[in-house]
Amino acid sequence: MPVVIAKPDNLDDRNTEFDHEKLKTHVFLNSVPKSGSHLLKNIFRMFISTEQQYGVDFIQYPTLKQHYTAFAPGTPQLSWGHLLFADSSAMALKDLNHVLLIRDPYDWVLARTRFFLSDNFQGNLDYLKHGNTNIDDFMNMMIFGVHNRFPNMNEIFLNNAAAWLGTSAKVVRYEELIKQLGQLDTVEAKTYFTKLLGYSGLALPDDWKLRIKIGSDREQSGTARENLNMQGQEVPKTLPEMQKKLVDYACPGLRDLLGYK
Repeated sequence: MPVVIAKPDNLDDRNTEFDHEKLKTHVFLNSVPKSGSHLLKNIFRMFISTEQQYGVDFIQYPTLKQHYTAFAPGTPQLSWGHLLFADSSAMALKDLNHVLLIRDPYDWVLARTRFFLSDNFQGNLDYLKHGNTNIDDFMNMMIFGVHNRFPNMNEIFLNNAAAWLGTSAKVVRYEELIKQLGQLDTVEAKTYFTKLLGYSGLALPDDWKLRIKIGSDREQSGTARENLNMQGQEVPKTLPEMQKKLVDYACPGLRDLLGYK
């Protein structure tokens, strides 16, 4: 398994500053990898006591059997991970409050490129880092994958997003979350976060804005863009037009299916 090096946060300590309503049902924060997983997780962490958080690891399909205690009956907990759609995943998440975070495939290519090129990710791609490949070539690898090394984006979005649609999973779009974080003083934001936290079965407390500001602080996210060690490598801020066409070629209909026009 690849190793992810992320700087630690102090959110468990900040969590003790607040009173917490008890979870009555398990909550699992699922996500397409590189879709803002830490951001969503850290926000929810501010609303649920650490005693009801399963913070052992990001739960993934290959390690699911090691983490069945996260879903043990009678002990509601908040947990998180990247669980692809499969029979065992569906059984584990049955009757849970399942939240699914997705991201625009165009921006996802850039996020995956930044992360895989950074020193924070240590796996079987190290030979491609530090200027050994052109950025355009690397972005194409993020779209089409590399044989016997890592999957293409169609496989990832098929198993981690598309296959969960139409189930009990509550879909959250990264872009909508970011928009509301930028306008916390609006009625629209309060309505949005009431619904988002409601996916866990909890009500939005009066101090919700402070909790969200703490949880969404980018300094607290070990994988936020500015916290990645890129060794001077530059990744475009927006996906080039040709790579957008390649995404549409590799994953026809995907953006429309996920609600991106």
